[in-house]
Amino acid sequence: MEREAMEFDVVIVGGGPAGLSAAIALKQQDATLSVCLLEKGAEIGAHLLSGALFDPVALQELLPDSWQQAPLGVPVSDDQVHLLQSEQRSLQLPAWAVPPRMHNQGCHIVSLGNLCRWLGQQAEKLGVEIYPGFTASELIMEAGRVKGVITGDLGLDRAGNPKADHVPGMALLGRYTLFAEGARGHLGKQLIATFNLASPAQPQHYAIGFKELWQLPAGQGKAGQVMHGSGWPLGKQGGGNSHGGFYLYHMEGDQVAVGLIVDLNYQNPWLSPFDEFQRLKHHPLIAGVLQGGERISYGARAITKGGWHALPRMHFPGGLLIGCDAGTLDFSRIKGIHTAMKSGMLAAKTVAMALRGSDEGGRDLAQYGDELHQSWLARELKAARNFGAALHRYGPWLGGAFNWLEQRLFGANSPFKLLDKAHDYRQLRVASRCEPIHYPKPDGKLSFDKLSSVYLANTSHDEDQPCHLKLQDERIPVEVNLPTWAEPAQRYCPAGVFEVLEMEGAAKLQINAANCIHCKTCDIKDPSQNIIWTPPQGGSGPNYPNM
Repeated sequence: MEREAMEFDVVIVGGGPAGLSAAIALKQQDATLSVCLLEKGAEIGAHLLSGALFDPVALQELLPDSWQQAPLGVPVSDDQVHLLQSEQRSLQLPAWAVPPRMHNQGCHIVSLGNLCRWLGQQAEKLGVEIYPGFTASELIMEAGRVKGVITGDLGLDRAGNPKADHVPGMALLGRYTLFAEGARGHLGKQLIATFNLASPAQPQHYAIGFKELWQLPAGQGKAGQVMHGSGWPLGKQGGGNSHGGFYLYHMEGDQVAVGLIVDLNYQNPWLSPFDEFQRLKHHPLIAGVLQGGERISYGARAITKGGWHALPRMHFPGGLLIGCDAGTLDFSRIKGIHTAMKSGMLAAKTVAMALRGSDEGGRDLAQYGDELHQSWLARELKAARNFGAALHRYGPWLGGAFNWLEQRLFGANSPFKLLDKAHDYRQLRVASRCEPIHYPKPDGKLSFDKLSSVYLANTSHDEDQPCHLKLQDERIPVEVNLPTWAEPAQRYCPAGVFEVLEMEGAAKLQINAANCIHCKTCDIKDPSQNIIWTPPQGGSGPNYPNM
């Protein structure tokens, strides 16, 4: 197919904190560089979702003269950690008992979408060309080197045939290409496999994070109050084990953000992360805050949480993986915005040096690893390298005690090395050996169903476009997953995309692709690794306001 082509010094895939920070830093390094940034959402911020607690350290480095003009929400003023002991009981930990890295003084409660919209404005002022509504659907490879990306075609029907309004994708060629797609990036996944970038120590690990934004009655909010916790409703359930924790952040204007993070190494295939989140809100500690409020937004997103031990090699011929595409989130702090930003800034420094050193852009980017290892980003991730494995191996009490002692006594110099070598998708037990979990019917006040939740995510897909959720083998869901694991896609998807229907006396998997909110949990948790998430037509998906 004949495609229009555009050439740039640097092409950046993804308009989150890593991609935008890289774009800004590149123009700061050399204002003459041509920099193009692609964002698959309809606008910068449309697909961004985070709690979000923000450490401004990287923003201060990136924009030292203007960082305070960013939409920084409210500073943390009250920092609490609770253990939910049962569906009625909870225990607040004293400050001294909380691992040091979980304290949040100096952080701000922000909307990641609004922060990145502001960063996008700063990037455009510097001359970065930002193209929202365009997906990067394919890699352009030449002689074993990444040369850019091809944007997705517009105007294809369900069968993949061109419609009257068909516009073929463009070839965006870059001397270097940076991939900042977020957790489980579609192209990042291909790059890790193609160039054998995966960490030899342990596989990457993931969680699914939920978020709801609530409007409380006037005067009921406590702006700046932060609550984190673990325990109920997760734990040992029906012959399996599950890990994770909740958060509740009081924002400005009597709004609160509430959510649950569920590690995707859970074992019971009957578990529904969405329904666990709905149950959580009935705990008196949470319900007491939400009572009388109105839910105004909903979303869910995969979180890359493997940490230091799971980091892939991030450089390859022609480009770099940055941010959550690589896995730079510090899960011990439940924060990844500042680390993603720093990874983008380090990438910009490395690429600018490479471009100055060779007009052909052929210099190896291995120096990126050196830059990262010498930065505070590496020191922070190293200090937390055993956090997740300790919790998974020893549970919240003993694992929490290990993390407290390690952080208090050793920090980044800990002599311990705990690894989590089992892939998340391999953790599911056979359904017949686990007890089904019966979730209460949502009450429409604190708990809700999936379809009404998807409505609040403002998700939109053209019904007449190719399904972006690809099955490598259409027989596997019914012939393998259903008899073995009761087809867990029905439950791990937070948007009701996957349904098993009885049609003419036989079971069939139906994919409601229009519901998809791009969390990518299916790509991660499918026990047969049969589902491949690909980006749909540009601009499709959720549209998160203030999330």
